Amino acid sequence: MTWEGWLTLAVVAGVFIVLVRSIASPDMVMLSAVVFLGVVGVLSPEEVFGGLVNPGVIAIGALFVVAAGMSETGALDVVGGKLLGKVKSERGVLLRLAASVLPTSAFLNNTPVVAMMIPVVGSWCRKNEVSPSRLLIPLSYLAILGGTCTLIGTSTIIVVNGLVEDAGRRYAALATGGGPLATVYQGAADSLHAIGMFEVTWLGIPFSVVGVLYLLTLGRRFLPDRRDLLEQHGESARSYLINMEIQPGCRLSGQSIQAAGLRRLPGLFLVEVVRDGMAITPVRPDEVLREGDILTFTGVVSTIVDLERIPGLVPVADENYATQAAERREKGLCEAVISATSPLIGKNVRDADFRARYNAAIVAIHRGGHRLSGRVGDIVLQNGDTLLLQTSPHFVRAHRNSPDFYLVGGVKESRATRNDRAPLAAGLLLLLVLMLSTTGLTGVAIPISAAMVALMMIGTRCINAAQAMKSVDWRTLLTIGAAIGLGKALEKTGTAAEMAGYLTTATHGFNPVVTLAAVYVITGILTECITTQGSAVLMFPIAIQTALQLGVNPRPFAMAVLFAAAASVVTPLGYQTNLMVYGPGGYKFKDFIRVGLPLAALLVTTAVLLIPRIWPF
Repeated sequence: MTWEGWLTLAVVAGVFIVLVRSIASPDMVMLSAVVFLGVVGVLSPEEVFGGLVNPGVIAIGALFVVAAGMSETGALDVVGGKLLGKVKSERGVLLRLAASVLPTSAFLNNTPVVAMMIPVVGSWCRKNEVSPSRLLIPLSYLAILGGTCTLIGTSTIIVVNGLVEDAGRRYAALATGGGPLATVYQGAADSLHAIGMFEVTWLGIPFSVVGVLYLLTLGRRFLPDRRDLLEQHGESARSYLINMEIQPGCRLSGQSIQAAGLRRLPGLFLVEVVRDGMAITPVRPDEVLREGDILTFTGVVSTIVDLERIPGLVPVADENYATQAAERREKGLCEAVISATSPLIGKNVRDADFRARYNAAIVAIHRGGHRLSGRVGDIVLQNGDTLLLQTSPHFVRAHRNSPDFYLVGGVKESRATRNDRAPLAAGLLLLLVLMLSTTGLTGVAIPISAAMVALMMIGTRCINAAQAMKSVDWRTLLTIGAAIGLGKALEKTGTAAEMAGYLTTATHGFNPVVTLAAVYVITGILTECITTQGSAVLMFPIAIQTALQLGVNPRPFAMAVLFAAAASVVTPLGYQTNLMVYGPGGYKFKDFIRVGLPLAALLVTTAVLLIPRIWPF
């Protein structure tokens, strides 16, 4: 190799060491490495920053917006809320999760799917006295495996698709130049065409089946049984009194308490139902709800936030409460403690004129040491009462030092969802799937389709422009773009070909399946140590060069890199959804190794057996 090759190899090794030891963030490490290679002349400016405008990276950014639109409109919450229903066993929950998370993750980014499902699973665990550690690792694994079932299921597949298309164009250009290798280059160009929307499904579904069967049988034995720390301290949370009214069109109308899911809400108790001025208490599970019913609950803030997200169920403590979805999107929930000098003391909620004083509406009340009852509007406020308020975004800053309150603080995740836009968001997602499924017929490229639907999400107000910008994980895009630059350096300097030569020599005399297995395992190890996209980008040129040196079809080797990088299950570092469930499940690092290593072995075996049959050498 030339000095450029050795330098590139040293830089890649340094990146690997820094990422494994978690010395710095992946985006900064990758970007620093690729900029350094540009400074010393290994890469041109276009090659250094070309990965940032790679079509695959652009498509991933657009898909972040699409997934956020689904979340902002509550379309995902509706699915999650109805998902677990009346299931009472761990095995039943796993089956429900498999039936919903797998297909959902096939068409949406895994991260928002898992983020939406963590509280749903946690709620079921609290109600049924099951440790979340029994279900959250399976949730992450199902999302990962579901993501391997379509082209847009995970950003890793989109990245590899971009690499495949770039390689196909490059080899086509080399073939037109003639020479002794023109036939080889043309064969590679013909093989490395764009990945179809459902091409990966042929292996993604077997992966998912293997994963589900493992989690239902052997995998359950390896799952730890630990109590969630949040659950242990749940009894000390503030309990608020809140009145909620069922408005016309609310889905709860006509359902019994049991069927509506209000019987055993975590941290929430239904005290009474007031109908036509008459109180119904205690409330029987078979009591059928009607429009106009006023439900009185006592409960914790997190569950009250969930209640507020049910369309047509609104607090009645303050007539100034914003009920329209568009208005509620501009507001959030806040907690404030009444001070000893507050002018609110001695007045009931109805007469406090809270909106005129503070431009906020009272939603619920907590009084330490006392269990409040009755109508919130009739409660006379006292020193030390905690108010749950619906406020504008500037309330906390404006009243943080007000003498009327001891403490003011916002409530996380309390912004209302645009439920009225949920059907529209779901329709736009279906449009995206249809466009990506017919790319070959329409000729519209994947990034264009994804960007168009993302802009439609903004244009139809499923999500506003500011939230769309926030929803994009810019650090992930930066990591992927910089990793593409490193991959380009490996290929340009001949380092990839040299490493492919070592791999070919090591497996010389064996069936190409053995070399394919080696590529898969090496990619998998890299994935568990660095990032999924980074390992795919770094291994892709090595895998393609290995196939060309063997004289076989490079597509199965590209697929080996794709699935090895996309199905990361052995450590929490390998994929972001594993990190997301790490804390809520109370897991230790070794838990992922114990549960994930046998699954990884099963997936390797499945891949090595099926890839040559689906994509022949």
